[in-house]
Amino acid sequence: MLDIVKAETERIESRFLEPSCGNGNFIAEALRRKLAVVAARYRKSPGEYQRYAFLAASSIYGVDIQADNVEECQARLYQIVADAARVAIKGAVDEKFLDAVRYALEKNILCGDALTLKDVSGEPICFAEWSLVTGDLVKRRDFLLSELLEGNVEKDQTLSLFGERDRAVRWKFDEETQAYLPSAIREYPPVDFREVASVG
Repeated sequence: MLDIVKAETERIESRFLEPSCGNGNFIAEALRRKLAVVAARYRKSPGEYQRYAFLAASSIYGVDIQADNVEECQARLYQIVADAARVAIKGAVDEKFLDAVRYALEKNILCGDALTLKDVSGEPICFAEWSLVTGDLVKRRDFLLSELLEGNVEKDQTLSLFGERDRAVRWKFDEETQAYLPSAIREYPPVDFREVASVG
């Protein structure tokens, strides 16, 4: 299935969401493919490798209704990143990098129901978007999954009326993508990617 979207699996920042992820079979393979690209490009520079490996890991999202599946998926993806880093850079892997990966996976692989769009506590599912700003700085913005699923309406088209009364997020037209996109419900200041857990 991933071969159908092969070009996307080779884009480090391309985002993947598995709405019924189980222990992560689909997204684990997507992550492995992304990390292979990171290794091919950046293995000679441990700092760059870790920066882009973080970006690859933080672009993987999953939801599952079973808490044990979510824990197993988070641990599995973390181990894939840790093992790949040790092989690629053939040296000591920065523990802060591994802590940042673990934190991002905890924010991106969630226990909830993708059909109701609610997490285990009954709140709307909220995902963190992680974007490299410059150098080692990363910016986190949080979005409601319900808004993301309604997003990407082209210019001059009408937004869905589904949930219009309860819409908590304002939409704006993005010139770069030529589409209406939801605004983040929360934004964090840019921070070194190894320190993401300290601001959220």
